[in-house]
Amino acid sequence: MEFSPEITKKIQELQILEQNLQNFLMQKQNFQVEDNEILNALEELSKSGDEVYRILGGIMIKTDRNKLIKDLEEQKKIINLRIQSLEKQEKSIEEKSSVLQSEIQKSIGKK
Repeated sequence: MEFSPEITKKIQELQILEQNLQNFLMQKQNFQVEDNEILNALEELSKSGDEVYRILGGIMIKTDRNKLIKDLEEQKKIINLRIQSLEKQEKSIEEKSSVLQSEIQKSIGKK
């Protein structure tokens, strides 16, 4: 079936939006995994004594427990902000995709 240049452009636009959405979903999933790892680390730190270690560049270094907790909580906040940002972008892309799909269906239905 041959489509008009306008419909073809909208279909290509929709495909790009869908690819972007998939990329955002993968990024969000990676951040969620990282967030979960931090949550697990914080949980373990709550059970541990004062002697804690941090791995840096392949070596383990003794570190201050409170400072490590503070660093992890800060990382968690940043990751959660990134997740929220990705969710907003996802929603925007989904809305644009929905509009494009409707326009394409209407255009194809006219034929």
